[in-house]
Amino acid sequence: MVITIYILAAIVCAALPFVIRRKGVAAVSTFCFVAFQLFFSGWALFNKGVTVAGFFTADALGLLMLSCLAIVVLPTTIHSGLYLREDRADASSCSIYAASYVLLIAALSLGYLSNHIALTWVFTEVTTLSAAMLIYHHRNRQALEGTWKYVFVCAISVTFVFIGILLISLSLLHAGSSDLSYESLALHAAALDGFWLKLGFIFIVVGYTAKMGLFPMFTAGIDAKDNAPAPIAALLASVLVNLGFVGIYRTYSVVSATPLCSWSRVLLTVLAFITLFVATAYMLRVRNIKRMLAYSGIEHMAIVTLGIAAGRVGCYAAILHIVMHTFVKSGLFLHFNQLYRVFKSKMADAMGGYFNYYPFGAMVLLLGVVSIVAVPPSGLFVSEFMIFKAMFGAGHFALLALALILLTVLIWAFVRNFLKIIFIPLPQDNLPSAVRISPWESVTQLLLFAVAIYIGYAAPPAVMELIGEAAAFVR
Repeated sequence: MVITIYILAAIVCAALPFVIRRKGVAAVSTFCFVAFQLFFSGWALFNKGVTVAGFFTADALGLLMLSCLAIVVLPTTIHSGLYLREDRADASSCSIYAASYVLLIAALSLGYLSNHIALTWVFTEVTTLSAAMLIYHHRNRQALEGTWKYVFVCAISVTFVFIGILLISLSLLHAGSSDLSYESLALHAAALDGFWLKLGFIFIVVGYTAKMGLFPMFTAGIDAKDNAPAPIAALLASVLVNLGFVGIYRTYSVVSATPLCSWSRVLLTVLAFITLFVATAYMLRVRNIKRMLAYSGIEHMAIVTLGIAAGRVGCYAAILHIVMHTFVKSGLFLHFNQLYRVFKSKMADAMGGYFNYYPFGAMVLLLGVVSIVAVPPSGLFVSEFMIFKAMFGAGHFALLALALILLTVLIWAFVRNFLKIIFIPLPQDNLPSAVRISPWESVTQLLLFAVAIYIGYAAPPAVMELIGEAAAFVR
């Protein structure tokens, strides 16, 4: 019943601003849906383990991702309002933004809780369509190019996932079942046909790399985050990435219960290292701040994938890592708008001496940079240490050494640019005009970074229990 009401609320709150093109209607619809989103998240937490309508289950993994979304949606909604006001968007643009924003949040929520492999695919496709409308917000050539590239690559990726689902259904026929729920697949794991399951897993993993940000389909996400408004880029780089992770992790939890477990770990390890190498190579060259943050995201998804492939302890660390990454990366993208208002550019070469113009914002940005590169007091330091410890315990010494070398180069390239932006003044002839920014605009990012630090070092037992239960999906 609650799921039905939630879906109806999402449809109504998306349809109203789309039909009535007024800024007030768009704002009220978005506010009402966000309020209902918080209620829905609370309901799911208090009904842990309950299956609704036969297709949605409030399990540990879904609740973790839904809770992350509930926390991130508040600051992104606030900054969406600030962004639209600063951008002087007309009523039509605000209405389309609001409608697409609501649909994106709803599709993410339902995708997290879906307990059916095909239904996860359906909601993943809905996120593509709603995100595309948001990426195209500026209606210029760059936005159009980024949107079409995103739609094209994601269309290929969902086709791959669909083929993978068909192949897994063939493997399930040998077990005498046609139920493609994750619970059924796990129950019949020992009887699944290995050949079809292997092919299906390859197609599904490759398909979801477009959302999670792994090789080979990570490119769509890079362009999308560069061209989308900063609050939307914050969602694409955090909670949308989490949906890709959910699609891969739930399927891997089935494969891990079969004789293909070792093979699947090798596949994930290879994808992770290729992704980490690509992220490092691009980070050395890129000067666009938003693309820099996007490549940082694929680096972290590579680390998460290494954790998944390292066994049960690694899975625990990987889930902890992706939870904290959600808050840190969304905070950094939200802060980009303040950087842009000061320097009127996305390029690192046009920025410098940020501390002189906006001291509080510069300190918040510095905390974000420290957090994302996993240097203490960053909470990500804890999860990365656990992942590397799991790799060491599994005897992957050469792989661990290679990962540390690539990460060292990547972190150097990333930190070098941001320290220059924060501390090194620009030449006198390139100084930006004075812009006043309220410190209150940076408080949301500070809180997001603080949440990540808190979870890393003093997470509530309830959170650790959920992470432990989600890690236990893998046999």
